[in-house]
Formats: sequence, structure tokens, C-alpha cells
Amino acid sequence: MTDVQRDSLDVDVLFVGAGPANLASAYHLSRLIATHNETAESPIEVSMAILEKGKEIGSHALSGAVLDPSALRELCPDDWQSAPLEGAVEHERLLWLGRRRALPLPIPPPLNNHGNYVVSLGKLLKWLAPRVESLGVDIFCEFPGSEILFDDDRVIGVRTGDRGLDRDGNPKANFEPGVDIHSQVVVLGEGPRGTLTKQLDRRLGLSAGRNPQTYSIGIKELWKLPPGRVQAGSVTHTLNWPLGWSTFGGGFLYGMAEDLLIVGLIVGLDYRNPRLDPHDEFQRFKTHPAIRSRLEGGEMVGYGAKALPEGGWWAMPRPHGDGFLITGDSGGFLNPQRLKGIHLAMKSGMLAAETIFEALRSGGPTAERLAAYGERVKGSSIRRELWPARNFHQGFEHGLAAGVTQAALSFVTGGRGWGVANRLRCRPGHERMLHLSEEDQARPSPGHDGELTFDRLADVYQSGTSHEEDQPVHLHVLDREVCVTRCFEEYGNPCQRFCPAAVYEMVDDPSSPSGRRLQINASNCVHCKTCDIMDPYQIIEWVPPEGGGGPNYSRM
Repeated sequence: MTDVQRDSLDVDVLFVGAGPANLASAYHLSRLIATHNETAESPIEVSMAILEKGKEIGSHALSGAVLDPSALRELCPDDWQSAPLEGAVEHERLLWLGRRRALPLPIPPPLNNHGNYVVSLGKLLKWLAPRVESLGVDIFCEFPGSEILFDDDRVIGVRTGDRGLDRDGNPKANFEPGVDIHSQVVVLGEGPRGTLTKQLDRRLGLSAGRNPQTYSIGIKELWKLPPGRVQAGSVTHTLNWPLGWSTFGGGFLYGMAEDLLIVGLIVGLDYRNPRLDPHDEFQRFKTHPAIRSRLEGGEMVGYGAKALPEGGWWAMPRPHGDGFLITGDSGGFLNPQRLKGIHLAMKSGMLAAETIFEALRSGGPTAERLAAYGERVKGSSIRRELWPARNFHQGFEHGLAAGVTQAALSFVTGGRGWGVANRLRCRPGHERMLHLSEEDQARPSPGHDGELTFDRLADVYQSGTSHEEDQPVHLHVLDREVCVTRCFEEYGNPCQRFCPAAVYEMVDDPSSPSGRRLQINASNCVHCKTCDIMDPYQIIEWVPPEGGGGPNYSRM
């Protein structure tokens, strides 16, 4: 809507996304400036704002989560233990699951969680956000960033999404155009597959020469169990069943306070079988005797799904440019070998803060000064942790046995592995999906009894997802004819299976030449981004819906 008159706002530093990376960044930058101003002859005056697309802080934040507290301890050295930590990890197991049996395995060093904590990411962010606001940073919830503002190739700000449009994009009575927010520096911490980060990558080639980012989907439920059944801080990870030897992934169970248990499954979004259904595999996972016994007598009270950027060091885009920095999952700051990213996200935000602070002290955030962020990352604990795991996920391209072998060899060779000089290359995950003519193994549904196993709609209900029904569909399919012809014939419309929220549905349509059409149930979307990632034709683009819409993960 180019003819709309928009309000504008000027700030010095704009953070897009109120996840752990950007909250840590805003907090650290505020503290650095405050400390500097206590003794400086020329104080630095900086205005800062954070845009968050969720209805409230934490509502769109989802993680496992086991927290390495190193970055939190560095960020808040005096009171980090006052954060809402569910429990210290004192008991952990790794299980190899067969169809009926569970075999305990030695815990490899990367999965040793001694000294770590089970947390709710939503609760952690709610604890951190008031500290950020107390330092003068404005946080605006229900304001998604929809478009990068440029001056040539320099980023000069962000346009927020319009509100009050009907399904056809026409203004309703409550229409409010988005605001143009201009800033010296934009810090993008939008989570995985960020909309604005994608815009920058397309225009500036941030991923040129890098491995394609590799993703997994993490699906989890929150269960309330009878008193005394859950040990807060307990950690269980599983391998093999139900995914088998050819699909990357594994299960997890994390004990939380107040008799809550997290149960989840990670599935690599580079699987080959077009009939594979991650949500069904998760429900099947819970039927294993070793998992069922943990859940019996309990009640499922929460659900969520999220993509995880697991490509490692070689898949991280250039995280800086003229007028911008990239933090957290948007920049690929996650260690797939340890199944952890919160501490890396926070550390990336702190390094971004230090870069901005030094640039402001030196006269302003030029492209050259912001480029120091990349050098800070390379010289930090982030690289020291990610470098030995740089080829981890790529090692599983030929299956579980090869991946485990490669991971073990990588551990003793500093990350190289067998036959790898330094960098193990890979293909984008969606390119690995086979045609139905090559692989057509549909697995029977595990069933949905409403007590242990659930269908998608029952799970979506427990995610707290809510969208305004009469708004533009935020899942853009660029060519729907492909869906009813080529995709139907070649892959059997896998969007109906890889989406964990029943968004995509192929329905009969006598008026269509093919006799069918794609129906998009956008109000079900839990914002996991799987469709944007796994579509074999790359014609689905996820964009933020109207501000505030989506899941409510505050206690997840």
C-alpha cells in the first residue's frame, strides 16, 4: 500500500524481536552506556526500542529448553540465579529406543548437562524484559517488522506491519498503517528464518559462499503429572525409534517445577520420505513403553513447534552490514551437537551491543565499525564452541549410523571427522526429499486417543494460537497451480504432513480442472516456519501476520 501516509519514528538503535538475543543485547548496551556516562566528559545519549510481534513478551518464544548459564551469568553477574530456573540438571539419561525396549547408553561429552538448568524460555524472557525496560528501553509488543527500509544498500530502519486489513487486503474501519521506524542500527533477532533477515540475504547475498542453512523441527508438549512424579531438572534424550536409521532426530523429556514435564521430538527437515509426518512421529514416540510410563496419569496442557537452525558454523550468514547486525537464531547461533542455543543467542546479542557501543563512542555506526561484530564473534566463546561442531548435522546426511560415527570421529579430530579436510558441504534440506516414485512408504497413523496421543487440532488448541480471522493470509503460496498438479503427482502434497498445525489441506473442488485445490487454514499457524523451509518447490513464503496473532508460549 504505497499511497498510505505513514507515521515515522526515529531511534538510535532498533531491535527487531524480543527473544534472548535482543533482550540481552539491549540490556548489555544500556549498561555499557550507563557505566561510560558515569565518568565520561561527553556522555552518550542513545534512544533504543524493541519490536516484538507477539502479544506479550515470551508468547512466541519456544525452546526445549536446557540452559547453559554461561551467558546469563556474564550478563547478570550479581543476580542471575534469581532468574526462573526450573531446576539444576542432576539426573540425566541417554536411551537407545527399539520398537519396545530402551537401552541406556553412555552420555557423550557434548550432551553432558552437569551445571546446566532446565528452563521455560518464556518465563526467562518475562524475567529479563522488565530489567531492560528499567534502563529506558522501549518495548513495543504486537508490532512485527514487515519490511527493511533502505537508502541504496544501507539499512536505515524498519516498517512495521499494517493492522486492520481484511482477507483481501482492503482497509477495515480499524485500519492502522504500519510505522516507519528509522534507526542508526537495526539489530535483527527474529528467530529462525526471519522475514527481514531473508530480505537482507536476497538483496545483499549474506549467505554467499556458505553452506545452506539446515533445519530441524522441534515439536513438544507440556504435561502436568501427579504430584511427586517429576524431578525438576531431570533430562532424558533418546535416539533411533521412531525415526529409524535414515532420518535425523531424537526425543527429549525435561523435568520442570510444579510437576510439569516437557516431552518432545526433533526431526531433521532434510528427510527423504515425502510421506513422513513429523507430528505423527511425535505422537508415535509417546507410545513407546519407556515414554508412555512417564506420561501415564498426566494431562497434556501445552503444545508448540519451532524450526531450529542446525547448519552450524559453515551455514551462518554474514551477520553484519551497513546499518544492521544479526543475532540469535536469525544468524544461526545454535550448537546442534549440544542441542543448545539460548546461551549462544544471548552471547551474540552481547557482542552486538559491544560493537554498537564502540561504534557510538567512535563517532557513529559506519559499515566498517559494525563489521567488528564479525571479528568479535570469531574471537569469542561462540566460535570456540561451534568450530568443533561445524560438521555435525551434515554428517547425518547418509543416515543415523554414518552420522553417529562421523560425530564420534569429529569429537576426537577437532570437528573434521572422517575424510573431511575442514568443511563438510551439504544440500538444502528440501532438495533431499524424494519423489513418490522413488520413496513412497506411508506409515500408519499412531491413532489419536485424546489421552496420550492427539491430532493436530487438539494440539493447536493447547498452543493458545489465535489469529484475527478476517486478515490477509500470511502464508503466501506463489503458484498454487504447482500444488494441485506437480506437487500432488510428484510428492503427494507433503505440506499436509510436514506442517504440525493442520494449516495446509488439499480439498475437492469440482470447479478446478484438477478437481482439487489447496486450502490454507492460516488461523491454525503456530509460526514454526516449517512450510517456508521444507516446501520442495520453495514457493511458500511465511510472513508475519497482523501484530499479536499466533501462539501463546509464555509458560513453554
